[in-house]
Amino acid sequence: MSDIKTQLQNFSKEFNDYIATFFPESTGPEQRVVEAMKYSVMNGGKRLRPFLVIETAKLFAVPVRPSPVNVAVALEMLHSYSLIHDDLPSMDNDDLRRGKPTCHKQFDEATAILAGDGLLTQAFEVLSHKAVSTDANIRCELINLLANAAGAYNGMIAGQMLDLYAEKLPQEENSEALIRRIEEMKTGRLIRFACEAGAILGRADMDSRLAVIDYARKIGIAFQIADDILDVEGNQSLVGKTLQKDAAQGKVTFVSIYGLEKAKEIAAGLINEAQKSISIFGHKAKTLQDLAQYIIDRKF
Repeated sequence: MSDIKTQLQNFSKEFNDYIATFFPESTGPEQRVVEAMKYSVMNGGKRLRPFLVIETAKLFAVPVRPSPVNVAVALEMLHSYSLIHDDLPSMDNDDLRRGKPTCHKQFDEATAILAGDGLLTQAFEVLSHKAVSTDANIRCELINLLANAAGAYNGMIAGQMLDLYAEKLPQEENSEALIRRIEEMKTGRLIRFACEAGAILGRADMDSRLAVIDYARKIGIAFQIADDILDVEGNQSLVGKTLQKDAAQGKVTFVSIYGLEKAKEIAAGLINEAQKSISIFGHKAKTLQDLAQYIIDRKF
């Protein structure tokens, strides 16, 4: 497990150096919004989604540069936008993100909203560039896939909407099926994009693509369950955000339905299934299998 942790740390350093180049400085007064964008993107983070893009592409022998790393940049920009907006007073109302002031606390609420908008649009600018692929059809497929994964129709925004209002739904709807739907969309869709993008870049056959999608869906739900568990029993200095908010806000989670031990059991089962999903790739899948276990063993 320490090996995958080291791999992630080394990758994060290299990736941070690269993504920082996408935020050139300017002298205009509008530069404040770019500063807020860069602050949020560079404000720590596990870089799990970019790592998944790279490692899935490696399954299909795609060189890291230029294609996968540029897809990873676009994905991380979009992910960072979602975190900025998720932390806003009208959403989760959080003061901390990755152990530092959230964007609206470091700057102001209006700037944070614009910074999120800026990262969302820049993500698609990056994804449309020829550095992603010289094949326009592949670029279009990736753009379409990311827009769908982030959107209001079974995408991240739909998951966020359900997450905000799930406690107000009729009691009979607050079932495991509803929670799986929330967690698969809110967190899982971008994780699925990361894996599926690697398969698209590698022009994978359908069986291989379905295998990585199944892996992604399982680890996506497990990742959110792990976050829900950390919200209850995590160390705030390690997690880097305000904890024990789910119960205070009346959010419906696997933990609130089943308790900590059963939630951990469900997450472990999902990880086991995810690892089996990509066993068809043999030894090439070892890093992804180790990463799956890390997702539920992590402390932040």
